[in-house]
Amino acid sequence: MPQVATGIMRLKNEKSLQEKYTGNIGVLCHSASIDEKYNHSLEVLIEIYGQKVKKVFGPQHGFVTDVQDNMIETDHVIHPYFKLPVYSLYSETRIPTDEMLAGIDHLFIDLQDVGTRIYTYIYTLTHLLEKCADKEIEIIVLDRPNPINAVDIEGNILDTQFASFVGRHPMPVRHGLTIGEVALMHQSFWCDRKCNLSIIEMKNYSRQMNFYDTKLPYVNPSPNLPTVEGCFTFVGTVLFEGTNISEGRGTTRSLEQIGHPCFDPWELKSHFNKIYHDLNLSGFVLRPIYFHPMFQKHAGKTCGGFHIHITDYQKFKAWKVSQIFLKKFKQLFPTEFSYKTDGYEYGGNLNPIDMINGTDKLRHWYATKEINADYLDEVESFGREEFLANRSEILLYK
Repeated sequence: MPQVATGIMRLKNEKSLQEKYTGNIGVLCHSASIDEKYNHSLEVLIEIYGQKVKKVFGPQHGFVTDVQDNMIETDHVIHPYFKLPVYSLYSETRIPTDEMLAGIDHLFIDLQDVGTRIYTYIYTLTHLLEKCADKEIEIIVLDRPNPINAVDIEGNILDTQFASFVGRHPMPVRHGLTIGEVALMHQSFWCDRKCNLSIIEMKNYSRQMNFYDTKLPYVNPSPNLPTVEGCFTFVGTVLFEGTNISEGRGTTRSLEQIGHPCFDPWELKSHFNKIYHDLNLSGFVLRPIYFHPMFQKHAGKTCGGFHIHITDYQKFKAWKVSQIFLKKFKQLFPTEFSYKTDGYEYGGNLNPIDMINGTDKLRHWYATKEINADYLDEVESFGREEFLANRSEILLYK
């Protein structure tokens, strides 16, 4: 199986593509914007277009992807080496201003998404698409793989009453799209006015591929996703950001391990294994662990919990596994459990757990006694048929 050629790799290697873009250039990118030899996309664009590259934009966590936590904004700077302005789209604004976009003819977007609705890069993209609907700027998405494959769908469709910067559009938690396809979905179904959009598609890519299959180098797309496995578990473990259950931030394997200072993993291992076995949830192993977060939740305390090890990428259903863990933890430790109550991703007065879930139905389900996993199927099914029908109209890959 040949190596996948991403959008930036094709632009670098295909003269006919390069010649399409003759004006001034901007680029939205981050640390994971690399080619197959780890060259950064900004370097590649400067090598091709020289001084026509005028401006750089960075998403959440910054252009250099150094900001660990959520809601820590990044300043606008002049890059000390490239001597180019770097505008943060996770600053006092998440939408580029007219001044930021002035003088640009072509704006390349090269961001590595992780395939989960609760991840802000796709909303930086859609805000930009909306902003440029009234501008003569060509938006070019340099497409990249969905690291957890672009076939499987998990979780409920977002109810737009709970829209925020971790969920702007009616899509499932695991959305089964590449970032280029997200842009096409937006332009076809989620916007009032279209912009001048084009996609440089990948070559040698098929939808069922996970990141290992692509034979591309992996660079963590944000500071707390250091492994491909973390992209798979993130579909579910991101849920715990709305609670006081640790998702492992402040450790070296964040979003793959979950826990709390009150939790005894050895005592509860068989209890959770039986629950998942009875519900026919498989493809993973819960390894009892203790971890000591160095920052964020429970910093400086030892948490007991589980490291979620994936044994079968096809069978593992991170969303259901995490939803059930949250509900059972809340039942087992009613006095120790709490929801996040302070601000979360600029959602105003919305409850953080509802923002993450994209609904309040799941929070109400946590309060019921029985597991009733069939209810999760009902929540997942609502609106999915329409989403899949719309999605089928814009797919770029087989």
